[in-house]
Amino acid sequence: MDDVWISSPGGVLAVLCAVAAFWFVVDQVTQWKLFQYVPPLLFIYATPVFLNNLEVIPSSGSPVYSGLSEFVLPAFIVLMLIKVDVPAAVRVMGKGVLVMLMGTAGVVVGCVVSYVIVHRWLAPDAWTGFGALAGSWIGGTGNMAAAAEMLNTSPEQFGLAVIADNVVYLVWLPILLASKNVADRFNKWTRVPEGRLRMMDTAAEVNLEEQRIPEMRDYLYLVAVAVGVTWLSTLLAARIFALTEATLPGLQTVLNESTWRILLITTISLTLSTTRISKLPNATALGTAMIYVFVAGMGARASVEGLAQAPAFLLGAFIWIFIHGAFCIAGAKIFRVDVHSAAIASAANIGAAASAPIVAAFHRPSLVPISVLMALIGYALGNYLAPLAGHFARIAAGQ
Repeated sequence: MDDVWISSPGGVLAVLCAVAAFWFVVDQVTQWKLFQYVPPLLFIYATPVFLNNLEVIPSSGSPVYSGLSEFVLPAFIVLMLIKVDVPAAVRVMGKGVLVMLMGTAGVVVGCVVSYVIVHRWLAPDAWTGFGALAGSWIGGTGNMAAAAEMLNTSPEQFGLAVIADNVVYLVWLPILLASKNVADRFNKWTRVPEGRLRMMDTAAEVNLEEQRIPEMRDYLYLVAVAVGVTWLSTLLAARIFALTEATLPGLQTVLNESTWRILLITTISLTLSTTRISKLPNATALGTAMIYVFVAGMGARASVEGLAQAPAFLLGAFIWIFIHGAFCIAGAKIFRVDVHSAAIASAANIGAAASAPIVAAFHRPSLVPISVLMALIGYALGNYLAPLAGHFARIAAGQ
């Protein structure tokens, strides 16, 4: 660590924040079309990878990295989850929510099937990378980070998950957008009830709620909630883990102390989403900003050597995404849902809050606000299901 150019905690944190901000500045200033297909997330992860391998910043040992896991990760989980509004999504999308849940089931099944097929060409701990990717494809980048923490995913495997996430996105997003061209045939095949689209548009107008401009005290409230939930969950997780360690030692493989902590944070935050706390403005934006800094921190700990596994990992990811797609189509057929809702449901899983509004705007602009709520439902599920998907994949492969 003494050989690197920047080793002080303040300097390392400044670099990570600067990297995250830089790529959004580039996107905003240049309007580069590449960012429409490859989100800034990939560059935010990759830049610190090269900075640490060039010995600009340390690859390990900095208190900043442990601090990101200890404080930043739980804070953004809280901030994202207190905005979940399941009743509103159900009022507008109706059975479209069930299609999204079918897509979520497809992510879990696809994780297991694809890993069994390609694991022989991957490192023994690659199941943790698949678990992290399951987190992203159930709810988004925040879930990917949380799942990685729960599964103790190495920075190299996390990097492979980020690469696979972005490469598959390049293929899957155009498919979701192009599905609008077959809307009439698809809706006829799924036997969509007459008036469903009209009903959704009307419900979306009624449900539209303007978010007020945040004031200084709102940020104090958000900090108090995030810190309070983190403290309480950390305290309870230590006690629960100690209890299970003494009574159910075999459970430690799946439920370690970090897993208990994140599950408790998730559950408490979802409970708070049913209270007036959910009305606090700007929580999602603040939480998303923290996610990007956390991802930059993961990149800072990774080595380029892990990229040798990328082809096999990508093969598994493509097998996986088409299993998810098959589940979404089956859900649309079973629940008689239109192609617009099915595409948004898939985007809410695979692309989360970053992509769901893009797909909604292309298919049916009235559904843009509710598409974000759909993505947040996935975010709520991801912290529970993604670690399970990873462990199911490990067990299925006999590891």
